[in-house]
Amino acid sequence: MGQHAFATWTFAAALVLLPLTALAQSKLGYVDMKRLLDNAPQVQAGRERLQREFAARDTSLKQDEARLAELRRSFDSEGAQLDKPTADTRKREIDALERNVKRTREELRAELKSRSDQELDKSWQEINNTVVDYAREQGLDLVVPSPVVYADPRIDITDRVLERLRREFQKRQATP
Repeated sequence: MGQHAFATWTFAAALVLLPLTALAQSKLGYVDMKRLLDNAPQVQAGRERLQREFAARDTSLKQDEARLAELRRSFDSEGAQLDKPTADTRKREIDALERNVKRTREELRAELKSRSDQELDKSWQEINNTVVDYAREQGLDLVVPSPVVYADPRIDITDRVLERLRREFQKRQATP
């Protein structure tokens, strides 16, 4: 290898290692976002709100599904004994209820997904802001979110951020 090639290689290696040197001198943090999303009281409260919001409609859908199942069982066991006009009427009733149940299920699923996304977006923003605030207060230069290949437990700030989220949630609950 010539002197020029060696100098070029050395310079390139220095450029690559320079950011690593700067990174090694930085204060780092790691946060497991999945754990925060699974355990933050803000997210859990959002899930509970959705359960309450959709409970009556879910119950109604389950009742319609049970009624449909009963009509099908009845038709399967008695259908051969019915005269053609009565059998046709029952079949149309079953088909109409089946379409209604399918449409209601799809509407409910779409609305629940939309509302879940809204709740998650609201919680996500609060969680993200809490992580940023904590990092700034602790003088961290970089916070890496999950998933990562490896993070040393001493730089894992997840529990501290989760505790802060719990305190903030409790404060809001205590304020009328």
